[in-house]
Amino acid sequence: MRVFVLNVAVLASCVAAEPLRDKELQAQARPRARDLGVAPGVFPPGRWNAITDVAGVLVGQVTVTEGDTVRTGITAIRPHPGNLFLQRVPAAIVVGNGFGKLLGSTQVDELGELESPILLTCTLCVWKAADAVVEWMLGHDGMENVRSINPVVGETNDGYELNIAIRSRPITAAQVRQSLTSARSGALEEGSVGAGTGTRAFEWKGGIGTSSRRVPASLGGWTAGVLVQSNFGGVLQIMGAPVGRELGRHKFSGAMREKTDGSIMIVVATDAPLSDRNLKRLASRALMGLARTGSVAGNGSGDYVISFSTAPGVRRQRDAARLTTTEIGNTEELSALYEAVIEATEEAIYNSMFRATTVRGRGGTIEAIPLDRVSDILRRYGIRPR
Repeated sequence: MRVFVLNVAVLASCVAAEPLRDKELQAQARPRARDLGVAPGVFPPGRWNAITDVAGVLVGQVTVTEGDTVRTGITAIRPHPGNLFLQRVPAAIVVGNGFGKLLGSTQVDELGELESPILLTCTLCVWKAADAVVEWMLGHDGMENVRSINPVVGETNDGYELNIAIRSRPITAAQVRQSLTSARSGALEEGSVGAGTGTRAFEWKGGIGTSSRRVPASLGGWTAGVLVQSNFGGVLQIMGAPVGRELGRHKFSGAMREKTDGSIMIVVATDAPLSDRNLKRLASRALMGLARTGSVAGNGSGDYVISFSTAPGVRRQRDAARLTTTEIGNTEELSALYEAVIEATEEAIYNSMFRATTVRGRGGTIEAIPLDRVSDILRRYGIRPR
């Protein structure tokens, strides 16, 4: 029997993990990075400190568990509430290390636009997720004569300790639809949820994390938001403090048995009216935020960034004879957005780990990072006050 988790406070036979309200978020046991004084950078976060601070962005999550062999899920990101096929958004993809699957990437590279929501899931679930999102989109009004859709689906591999039944490709079309139809704005659940249910990061439990930054009005006033599915390795650093080394637990530790490198999916959203060319430049900066956390983009790691703009002025109507858009050119305002994305990526990764809970499966247990020990390390290195 499959169980769907709405949030950690309500463990019931619900179908989707919806965004949390403020009080629910505060009631959860494990803090976000900022609650422990880990606030990278110079720019402030948005209201939710989430990708949903970018106007129009919606996120839906479904967590799938079955017995002790399935620990996986789906996280859906919709750039706006409308029909994305008819009202497309400029987009770009950057590959840090290409050992992974990112379905639909070549058409995004060619046309510079998204025509489907972005889905994140497990490695062998990619094609089932793609089929389901196409079916869902074809059922919408105005799609009766559509003969081609380019679904964008990314993954990380959770098929080791926790999702050992990955070969059964344990998601359904109904679950994919639910992740799409339940997508909402507001505060989001993080950690061991949705596509992050079975993931590992820096030898601890990884998962879904998100963060945002607001650029001052004098530098454009734009918002950038990031969501990650963390499942990668390296030597963890938190704002420069060598946490992985201090904990004695990292990719190169003799105490750790050999593991695959895993992957990370990074989704970047902004309300700045950017062309796909400048969105590619923006996406590349997310890899700098990834590097700040101690990632080595290892041999077996798939490190991908998908960026898009939600600005109504740069949307592209399907089959439009001419594109009329107002875009930010190559100005210094871009530098502030670059900084915002670097900061938000770094914090989103920390949130994915800090919020994650210990998860057990037949193949083993992935422990949540011990935040009491992390706090002590951060104090010793001057990140937290004593």
